[in-house]
Amino acid sequence: MRRILALSLSKEAVMQISRKHTHIFWALLVLSACSFSALAQPGPALPATYGMSNQKAGSVLFYSIYTSNIIWPQQENTRINITNTHTTQMAYLHLFFVDSVTCQSADSFVCLTANQTFTFVTSDYDPGITGYLLAVAVHKDTGLPIQFNYLIGDYYLKLMSGHNANLGAEAFAALKDNPTTINADGSTVDVKFDDVNYNAAPRMLALNSLPSRLDGNDTLLILTSMWGNLAGGESGSIGGLLGLTYDDAEKGYSFTMAGGKCQFRSSITDGSPRMVPRFSSIVKAGHVGWMKLWPTANIPIVGVMINLNQSANTSVTSFSGGHNLHALSTTTTGVFTIPIFIPSC
Repeated sequence: MRRILALSLSKEAVMQISRKHTHIFWALLVLSACSFSALAQPGPALPATYGMSNQKAGSVLFYSIYTSNIIWPQQENTRINITNTHTTQMAYLHLFFVDSVTCQSADSFVCLTANQTFTFVTSDYDPGITGYLLAVAVHKDTGLPIQFNYLIGDYYLKLMSGHNANLGAEAFAALKDNPTTINADGSTVDVKFDDVNYNAAPRMLALNSLPSRLDGNDTLLILTSMWGNLAGGESGSIGGLLGLTYDDAEKGYSFTMAGGKCQFRSSITDGSPRMVPRFSSIVKAGHVGWMKLWPTANIPIVGVMINLNQSANTSVTSFSGGHNLHALSTTTTGVFTIPIFIPSC
């Protein structure tokens, strides 16, 4: 009887110890969860004055190009992604889809809850159009642009030519709580990229690591202007361009070319831009170069380069892909005039 009682007491002691271990385990688990929560954002956020970048959040997002094909959208299309990184507040965005042929805009709204991502393909929203997209954070009750530096975005682009890339949306931070004022007409505002209201926009751009066409590379250059009237007018023209192409021996060759209206798109060939000697003689087989260019007028532009090499899947040294162009200088002249509408979502 004593032995049975002793065993019973021993079991009760083990159970008490087990319960204590369980309580300790859950306490440690809760503390760990709290620690992970506290470490959710290590370090301070990038400051608003950091400058335009596709690696930060902003109040304005600029998607340098979008396109879709009505007949073959599976071969040519763009998937736009927009994310609200704020943990508690909604985001109200005024979207401007600008046609690169007419340089005129069509607008829409999207509203994002806290921590929400919104994704769509442009064949559903603006089928058959090639252009660029401007997204501006606005006040839910007035439609006026506001400081809401919590927006990030990117986009997947694929073209009938075979060029494709995943590109980051360029983010511009608002530097004031109320970065715009209503114009005299009472129905528009000016979004100014002047380092006073919003981050300044680029003027001089660089194409890093420009591969040779003699190695089977087809590098597509896309330039987009960042100014104009989107309230019934047109997006501004790029106009003339100046540039320099450097070989890998550091020698530069100058060129000029017409940037045209609000968007320029062309593969880099022996004829575009025209250089003496030709591009294939400057960047020879097995070599790389680089290029910098800027508008002759003091206006802002952004750009993208996308390379296609048909041997990318079979050659060790051949690659396809793209990235945004690097900004080497900025200008404070960029202004978009946009209409004021109260968000409809």
